[in-house]
Amino acid sequence: MSPARTTLVAGAVVSAGTLLLAGCSGTNDTSSASPDSINYALPANFTPNWILPIGTAAHLNTNNNSIAESLWEPLVAYDGSTGKIAWNKAGSVATGADFAADGKSVKVTLGKRSWSDGKPVTSRDVEFWFNLIKANKAQWASYNPGRAPDNWTSFKAVDDRHFTIAFDRAYNSQWMLANQLSLVKPLPQHVWDKAAASAQVSDADRTAAGAKKVWTYLNTAAKNISGYDSDPLWKTVSGPYTVKSFATSGKVVLAANKKYDGGEKPGIATVNLLPFTTADAEKNALRSGSVDYGYIEATDLDQKDRFTAQGYTVKPWSGWAITYMPYNFNNPAMGAVFKQLYARQAVQRSIDQSGLSKVIFNGTAVPGYGPVPQAQTSDFVSPEQKDNPYPFSTKAARDLLTGHGWAEQGGVMVCTDPGTGASQCGAGVAKGTKFEMGVLSQSGSTVTDNMMSAIQSSLEKTGIKFSIKTAPVNSVLSQTPQCTSGQPVCKWQLSFFGTAGSWYFSAFPTGDSLFQTGGGSNFGNYSNPDVDKLITASTTSTDPGAVRDYSAAVAKDLPVIWLPAPVYQVSVVKNGLGGFSQDSLADFHPAQWKWTK
Repeated sequence: MSPARTTLVAGAVVSAGTLLLAGCSGTNDTSSASPDSINYALPANFTPNWILPIGTAAHLNTNNNSIAESLWEPLVAYDGSTGKIAWNKAGSVATGADFAADGKSVKVTLGKRSWSDGKPVTSRDVEFWFNLIKANKAQWASYNPGRAPDNWTSFKAVDDRHFTIAFDRAYNSQWMLANQLSLVKPLPQHVWDKAAASAQVSDADRTAAGAKKVWTYLNTAAKNISGYDSDPLWKTVSGPYTVKSFATSGKVVLAANKKYDGGEKPGIATVNLLPFTTADAEKNALRSGSVDYGYIEATDLDQKDRFTAQGYTVKPWSGWAITYMPYNFNNPAMGAVFKQLYARQAVQRSIDQSGLSKVIFNGTAVPGYGPVPQAQTSDFVSPEQKDNPYPFSTKAARDLLTGHGWAEQGGVMVCTDPGTGASQCGAGVAKGTKFEMGVLSQSGSTVTDNMMSAIQSSLEKTGIKFSIKTAPVNSVLSQTPQCTSGQPVCKWQLSFFGTAGSWYFSAFPTGDSLFQTGGGSNFGNYSNPDVDKLITASTTSTDPGAVRDYSAAVAKDLPVIWLPAPVYQVSVVKNGLGGFSQDSLADFHPAQWKWTK
């Protein structure tokens, strides 16, 4: 899940983020590619299962999003495929966004674009999306209360190629463009605005009741995966590709849209998206040469020469993400301990991020010390976060605990001096409380298992007992939700769902979903009024330093355990396939791929 993107990536929560989840797998059909085609390996155990360019909670997957955006281009496309996260106007329907001087509205200009059936893309198609979202926002995966569409007070079409959106207050235009307007997907109103396949297209979306009926019709049609390549609904597209076939087994074939008139002309006629039941099956396909764009795990980097000898380039795919373990501040047994900053500092100082990055991840992970991604250079990271406020030292960690009323007994720190004094255990921490905490961690990854074992050993040196249980990532997420202390489900203490990174941001790395009080993805119920103000300032202030102030405060306050951010995957790309950089937002863009030799 993520605040602005709300997408799942195989094995992590992604943002504005985005969640990365693995789904069911298909077969590993890997027919050889020709110069006019490419075979792209999807993550193991992932089956594409959604085509509608409006995400719902059951279909949050970055690969679904990448496929949909190849068919229906966003109003404002942000990606890092040029090497830097920025507005990619070539892949956008909009050509300009002019914000009012008071920051309370924006006038958007559309390009001279056409749908694949020849009809023009107009402001009415954007209004159609707006009306559907406004009437059905609770079912829209990207919805966060107070954000779009709540903070958009009106939509007014100026003419076919210009419209104005008014806001409920002044906002940071960079945030509004990157994290709000980037959610908009112009939809073919002249084809989709009806309540049933047999109904006539009308202006049904212009009433709330009508928009709900249209929403139901479109979502029902989208559940029929076997009909994707034949249903007329999905034939009218604006993007560089159309669906040639979409099998329930997981294989998707995209064909270049010959009527495409946008800026990202497809360089490859046929794109085969291939599912695999296991990572080993995918690696075998790479070894056989039947995959042009695949991946290996960080633990397989010792085999790099084998792949380069076969004509591949091996390159880590870095993500615009952070990785962490959230505390459950409402846990009845340990919540009071987690609420003590010194205790969180002791835990953080027991985590050897540099060592984990080098040894466990074979150098492919980057230490992260706060709420802003650090794998890429940006102006968002504060000096305080960048400089690591809590460097690794189990001695310093032990001193923090013994200096606050804890003493080691039988290898585990125990609160022996309860109370709220400067040298006592803190409010709510009872005498005799043992510093014992457990994590429910994502299963299926040797790298993750090894990292958890290393953390367990390190915490033991501090006198903190750390137990580990594992489950599939979707089970981890369902078993570690937001909760109150009296609920049976609130027994969880720590959660980990970040094998491929815990949270993938939209271009602007805001923390409103993650760390604001009541945030939709604030799993551990962290709450700090000062941080709330800084988050609000980062999305509303025109001061570019506001997000850095937020970065500094959250890095110091430790709402979660910061961990090294792994690469999304280690890509293995056949030599001669170029024309692109890997998008750090974790999307893939087949229109940018080209055979150069």
